[in-house]
Amino acid sequence: MHLNEIYKVYLRHPIISTDTRKIEKNSIFLALKGSNFNGNEFADKALELGAAYAIIDEVSYKKDDRFILVQDVLSSLQELAKHHRDQLTIPIIGITGSNGKTTSKELIQAVLKQKFNVFATKGNLNNHIGVPLSILSINKKTEIAVIEMGANHQQEIAFLCTIAKPGYGLITNVGKAHLEGFGGYEGVKKAKGELYAWLSENAGTLFLQKDNRELVTMANAFRFKEIISYGFNPQHSISGRLVEDNPLLGLEWTFNHEKTVVTSQLTGSYNAENILAAIAIGVYFGLNGNEINTGIANYHPENNRSQIIQSKKNTIICDYYNANVSSMEAALQNISSIKTPLKKTLILGDMFELGKESLKEHRLLVEKALLLKDCDCIFIGKDFYELKNDKAAFYKTTDEAVDALRKEALEGRLILLKASRGMTFEKILAVIE
Repeated sequence: MHLNEIYKVYLRHPIISTDTRKIEKNSIFLALKGSNFNGNEFADKALELGAAYAIIDEVSYKKDDRFILVQDVLSSLQELAKHHRDQLTIPIIGITGSNGKTTSKELIQAVLKQKFNVFATKGNLNNHIGVPLSILSINKKTEIAVIEMGANHQQEIAFLCTIAKPGYGLITNVGKAHLEGFGGYEGVKKAKGELYAWLSENAGTLFLQKDNRELVTMANAFRFKEIISYGFNPQHSISGRLVEDNPLLGLEWTFNHEKTVVTSQLTGSYNAENILAAIAIGVYFGLNGNEINTGIANYHPENNRSQIIQSKKNTIICDYYNANVSSMEAALQNISSIKTPLKKTLILGDMFELGKESLKEHRLLVEKALLLKDCDCIFIGKDFYELKNDKAAFYKTTDEAVDALRKEALEGRLILLKASRGMTFEKILAVIE
């Protein structure tokens, strides 16, 4: 079936399903393949559960006209998303970065929805499958969209831009993340800069944190339709100043010489620039100060990203959805700056995808953590364990740490949980709450 014909089917059934456990009635099931599964095998089941059509790429699974046969399901998904994007006239904001892109995306959505019907990437559906699914989730009611784009190799952001075709863009920062895939820090900058290249080539608008030297240097290599600058220097047209960080953030921000203060539900001084980015985008799209502040104040972090849990025993900063060198350093700086009568405890887990730099970066992090005053340190994971010393507790696995923490019974603490997602730190949370 040709793309135009598939698109007509999509317009009649604009809900896409990829998992038979979450099938929606009258949706289109996409028989995607993975390393351990073949979606074609589930196409029949999807139809039984209520899907109207199933798009497959193996002829042996085609039983009737409800099975739409294509050469490759993934490519068809991406081409269908591109075609749908070409029909849209709404503003689309593309966002990427080493750290903070999901939090920034959520904050931007929280602000913009005070005035607009906003679609934003769900969760972290930010890859070669998630971005096209996100674009196909945009409907006639949507007035503006925020699309998150992630990558761990060169040219991935460039490819995602051909699908989302953002007219506006933001890079939160560039840091030491996915070093193995990118080929080092310079590779990270090159990869993230693919968003700048797209905006430059397509007369796009850039939102730029003007105090970030790396981003400014990267942006200077291109020409844009316009640059909206923001930062913490009062010279910027939109500027901010951190006025509270104990542990929730309060930010005073200025636009057109008018100052206003907003208190967020976020912890971590590193989130101040994510808040300011959302403010800058809100200002650009015509929201007033009250609308912007309402959006910021009402956003509650979840999914273990800068999330504070106040349990009966401890105050816990849950920031273990992901971790890399830059975000780890920011988390250490943040907890060291928090003034509290509580004893502080750092529970840090291995950082993944650092390649040949891994042991070196873990060693540097241990050294920085042990320099913090009045902080107990617990390090968990294979790389951290290789650096074992008598100045802190080290455990090779999360399960070993859980067993030890059950016996220790931490109480009356301010605890930071920070690790890569694969370290399953929810097990740690369960025994320290």
